[in-house]
Amino acid sequence: MELKPDRFERQLAGEPLRPVYLIAGDEPLLVQECADALRARAREEGYGEREVFEVDASFDWNTLSMGMASLSLFASRRLFDLRLPTGKPGREGSEAIRAYCENPAPDTVLLITALEWSKQHAGKWSEAIARVGHLVTVWPVRPNELPDWLERRLRSRGLLAEPAALQLLAERVEGNLLAAAQEVEKLALLLSAVSGKGAAIDETTMAKLVADSSRYDVFQLIEAALAGDAGRCRHLAQALRAEGAQVPGLMPMIARELLLVAGLARIEGEGGNLAGAMRDARIWDSKQALYRRALARHSSRQWEAFAGAAGKVDLMSKGRLPGDAWLALERLLASVADARAVRMLAS
Repeated sequence: MELKPDRFERQLAGEPLRPVYLIAGDEPLLVQECADALRARAREEGYGEREVFEVDASFDWNTLSMGMASLSLFASRRLFDLRLPTGKPGREGSEAIRAYCENPAPDTVLLITALEWSKQHAGKWSEAIARVGHLVTVWPVRPNELPDWLERRLRSRGLLAEPAALQLLAERVEGNLLAAAQEVEKLALLLSAVSGKGAAIDETTMAKLVADSSRYDVFQLIEAALAGDAGRCRHLAQALRAEGAQVPGLMPMIARELLLVAGLARIEGEGGNLAGAMRDARIWDSKQALYRRALARHSSRQWEAFAGAAGKVDLMSKGRLPGDAWLALERLLASVADARAVRMLAS
């Protein structure tokens, strides 16, 4: 059965554990929380042994099948935690998962988590999981959905907030669900003394209590470009400029990131081990989906051109080339974010 995260938690509480679960999506916080809920339920049900498998290009799927077939010396019930960052097990992995679903091991739960998911990721292997277990699909929370998401999360902590206060909180966290979750937890602690009174948090109180998690910096600017959000790139660049940031101070990190992605694109284009290259570059698992989407947007040659354009923006910002450095930077980031905007670099 395919479920959304909110229904999954209700389903988990109201039925025996299924033999296999796939929790997949591009929102790391929600994937993590769903997986944590399953792990907690498994512990309650006596699944005392847990084994973790990290899937990369060199992963041997026989390792998983042999582990499941072996007898445990420590617990009668076991949880196998399979990390599949790309959401694509490949032909061998697909067959291994399908075979497991046809004959699940007794007293065993297989949890598969993936930080990328779309209709193109689905296949016979995920359909097999949905038949005998649950497929939990996690989609990013859209900006217009964020106030409702925040309201539900506040209610789960015994808090209420007025619509204007919710909108303010949504603007402060800028779509960063991890920051949003942290702010809700802080609010719960600060307002625990009055939570039983049922009073809703108003906009003034929210403004006093919530930190400005939308503080603009170069890391958010780069992330917005890689994520393909050209509008947010422009918004962040303008905010940085208004705060007094200088282009020469921004360019080292921007150039470094574009050179990194250009290198990854070259490795991918040559058929190399992209997962290994990301690991060597110390790109966190939770961020790898972001880089993969960015790589899919442009060719290797175009990423090389972006890195070269960054060098020109840097020279422009230092007066060694003519032009408006801020305008050139905005054009560069818009082109990184949106393939249709690449022609702007030539103008």
